[in-house]
Parts: sequence; C-alpha cells; structure tokens
Amino acid sequence: MDSAKQHLAMEQRLTQRLTQQQLRLVRMLDMSAPELDDAVQREMEANPALEAEDAPGHDAADSSDYSTSEPRWGSYRTASTTDDYSEMPMADASPSLYDSLLTQLGQLSLEPDVALAARFIIGCLDPNGRLQRDPAFLVNDMAFSEGIDLPQEVMDKAFAAVRTLEPHGVGAISLADCLMLQLKYLPKSQQRDDAFRILNEQYEAFSMLHTHLLVSRLKISKERVADAIDLIKTLNPKPGAAVESSAAGTNTIIPDVIIDTSGKQPTITLNNRIPELRISETFATAQRRLGRKDDKAKENPDREFIVNRYNDARDFIKALQLRQEAMMAVVTAIVKIQQEYFQTEDIYRLRPMMIKDIEAITGQNASVISRCTANKYVSLPWGILPLRFFFSDTVGDNSAEDDADALTNRKIEAEIRRVVDGEDKRRPLSDEKITQILVGEGLNISRRTVAKYRDRLRIPPARLRKSI
Repeated sequence: MDSAKQHLAMEQRLTQRLTQQQLRLVRMLDMSAPELDDAVQREMEANPALEAEDAPGHDAADSSDYSTSEPRWGSYRTASTTDDYSEMPMADASPSLYDSLLTQLGQLSLEPDVALAARFIIGCLDPNGRLQRDPAFLVNDMAFSEGIDLPQEVMDKAFAAVRTLEPHGVGAISLADCLMLQLKYLPKSQQRDDAFRILNEQYEAFSMLHTHLLVSRLKISKERVADAIDLIKTLNPKPGAAVESSAAGTNTIIPDVIIDTSGKQPTITLNNRIPELRISETFATAQRRLGRKDDKAKENPDREFIVNRYNDARDFIKALQLRQEAMMAVVTAIVKIQQEYFQTEDIYRLRPMMIKDIEAITGQNASVISRCTANKYVSLPWGILPLRFFFSDTVGDNSAEDDADALTNRKIEAEIRRVVDGEDKRRPLSDEKITQILVGEGLNISRRTVAKYRDRLRIPPARLRKSI
C-alpha cells in the first residue's frame, strides 16, 4: 500500500488591488450629476469634519466656466444652474402598469376567487401588457407558485376580466390578439370590421403587407383594405409600455455638462450644485494637536474618531477634485476634436473619435474616460445628447484618422435616413438598392453595413415600409 505523499510548493503571483481612495474615485466617476450632488450632501451629513466653505461675495460662475482655450483645473466647484433637482418630478409620480391594473381591478364587482386569480394574472403580464404564458397553464402555475388550487372556470372568468382593463389590449396572448382586442372597443364601422377580418383571417398576409392577397382572399376592394390597414396602424402594439413610459417619462434627464457655443470658443460647465468643501477648522486644529510629539492629546480617547473623520474628509475632497478634473479634461478633449460640429451643429462635421483619441490628449486611463462618458449627458443649445454620441469609428476603406472627410457611422446613419425619407413609399428601397445609391454617391460601404445601421436607426425593412 502506497503511503500518501505530501509536498510544499511556493508560487509567486502578481496581483493588483484598488485602494479605498481609488475605489471612491471610481464610484464618483460612475455617478451622474444629481447622484454626485446627493453623494456630497450625504457625506457632509455623515462626516462632521467636512463642511461647505462660506465665501461672501464669491460668484459661483467664476469657478465653474472653463474655456476650452484656457481650462482652469484648480477648482472642482461648479455652478448651480437654474434647474432645481428637488422640484423635478420623480419617476414614481405616476402609477406603474401593475398599480394601474390593480386599481381598476378593485373597482370591478368580482367574486373573491375570481379577483384573486385576476391579481395573479396581472402579475404574470410583461411590461408591454402581454401574457407570455398559455392561459391553459395558469391554473397549474398558480397552484405551484401560490399554493392555491382554483377551478379552470374561475381562471377563465379572471382572464376575461383582465382583458377588459385599460389600456385596452392588455392581457393579450399575441400581437394579433392585442390589436383585435383594441378594435373590439372602437365604434362599429366597416373600417373596423375589415381590420378585424384582416387580423383574424389573414394576419400572415397582413404582416408581409401583401395587399393583393388581402384583396383577393377577403374579396374586398383595394380602397377598403387600405382604410383598414390605416386603422390598424393607429393601434398600439405595446399598450402596457405606454403606461410604463408615461410613468418613467416624468423622470427628466439632467445633463452632466453644459456647453455654451455662443462665444468664439465653447464654454464648458459641469452641471453640479456642489459647494466649495473644506475640512472643519475644529477637526483641523485637533488633528494638528494630535500630531505634536509633546502633546498629551495623544492619550485622548477620541483620537481614533478625530483621525478617521479627518482622513475621510481629506480623501473625499481629493477624490471629488480628481473626478471633476477628469470630467473637464475628457469633455474639453471631445470639444477640441469635434470643434467643427460644435460650431456648425452639422452631423456631417463629426470626426472619427475613439477612447484612445481622448486618452492621447488627456493622458487619462481608458477606463477613466469610459466611466466619464458612460450614461452622461451634455446640454447644447440645440438639445441634450449623450456624451457617447460624439464617439464614432471610421467605416469603409477611407478610414484615415487625419482625413477630415473620413466616413463615420454618424454620416452613414444620416445618409441612410436621407435616402429612406426620399423614397417612394409605394416602392420602398431594399438594402441592396440603398447601398447602390450610396456607393454611386462616393460612399464605399457594403449592403451588410447598410442593414446594420438601418436597424440601429429602427427603420423597418423595405417590405414593412411599403404603403398602398
């Protein structure tokens, strides 16, 4: 019998860990303007060593406007804007789809078991108001998940009750069912009846917009088919999403950066309400006393509390300053590269720009640049845009980065939109035809590129853009 062997091995491994200060900076970089304001306020409330510096006669705008020609990095304080975050409506100001349906359900006169089953069904709806589960399985689903066993007829009554709730179309099991459910609540008319027949009897032909098949199979005129399709196009394929987006739509986008292009040079302002921060004089004095070798204050039982709060305040101010400086450096580099766009508002003036280009100008790490631009917005005189809007790669063969006429994905999108907007809707252009037109105009792109950017623009394929 072999005896067990033991051996000791040494292994050298190189690892890298972020310090607490670095982690704090990373979290700040991820924050949007309102989130950063809240974080500063929470830190001031939690740490007595941190306070706002009173500066009578100091104009906030003096330390907030950074010219791209002469950026000032010394101050991390930025101006208060006219926007008051506390007065802006929050996302929960409107009821969600789930809350709205439950409220309506409570207004119906239903038997207790039916009402219980209806609440379960509402909980099974997706954000669009669609029931993705086969209604035949709902009884078993409720028995397994809730431990409640109800007869099938009770579930059927509950299902019918949910389908009467508003917005009409919730509780549908398919797109065709959703549209027909909405038609049911429209006033009776020939147009409504024709639309219902199209969806109920010839949905596949309708989805392919084969109008000649609808005319021949339903034996109605081309004009009636056109009127019915026009009615169907007014229906909402995602009725539940309308409620959810209405509630979420009250949550206003607050830009992180404001760029004023009215002057000779764009002026950049970080859109924060952050006061000038400093360490409390009380804690600063206590910290100095603890640092004296001949001071018996070292025996002070509050020593650890004072030192920790002092260090936290110092590190927070430093991290905040680094965050603001990084944001200013990144945005200033973006403005420098895309200067022609900011002067003209012309999307064709956008130059190819990637994170490595910003890295070369600022010296900032690619990860820092990515965090500074992710989910951040900039306010311009012509609208609010995500910072990532200004990033684009070259497309095709003319990809020289120093070429002012380099073909970017923004230009591709704009050209595709222009061609589609000008097409004959009775004979919409295929991706291949769009490619031929753009190649004929000197844009060296492929059909696959056209299809990709058309889809990104949420432009339907040719067969779905066809009108009668």
